[in-house]
Amino acid sequence: MAVATPDIPDTLQDFIERLGNIPLSRVLMNPLPGQATEADLLEAERRYHRLYELVDGTLVEKGMGFDQSLLAAALIGFLRAFVVPRNLGVVSAPDGTVRLFPGLVRVPDVSFASWDRFPDRKVPVDPIPDLAPDLVIEVLSKSNTRPEMKRKRGEYFAAGVRLVWEVDRKRRRVSVYTPDGAVTVLKSSQRLEGGDVLPGFALELSELFAELDRHG
Repeated sequence: MAVATPDIPDTLQDFIERLGNIPLSRVLMNPLPGQATEADLLEAERRYHRLYELVDGTLVEKGMGFDQSLLAAALIGFLRAFVVPRNLGVVSAPDGTVRLFPGLVRVPDVSFASWDRFPDRKVPVDPIPDLAPDLVIEVLSKSNTRPEMKRKRGEYFAAGVRLVWEVDRKRRRVSVYTPDGAVTVLKSSQRLEGGDVLPGFALELSELFAELDRHG
């Protein structure tokens, strides 16, 4: 698939700043930044067994961590317990790659997409479907930066995402973002609700973050 690539910045520093000041260790150099395609993304994931996003014609490794995956798995469980019995749509895991725009591929840690988001109301077979989920959840990793997450939120909302939850496992809080620019920060003692996207869904954040304290 052809990649719509913006003008190449004058310096490498400018380029990294445009990506959100992410660590250089997350930027794949083969293919060269600015020249990568979706086919390159799929090949890189097969070859290196890692997840990548396609941003400005560049393969950017998805920031991951074990405790991050624990929270993502827990969120998937809570969401599926609500979504599946009501047949509201699908919940995807941390390797659920989606094409937000031509040349822009993101990999949310967790997402929910209602059946209305699919043209035939069926699970897509494309490994990178054209899909803007209703809800996107990002569990922050050590390598995520504030500029990177700000850019991601802008892209998600521009594509049609209705709700973004950012889970901060270190501070044990969740920031709830909506397309109008509003943000609500919830502490671990508070309740996370689905709002207009998942009416009736509620999760005590103390139950979510308790996953980090489990022991044998």
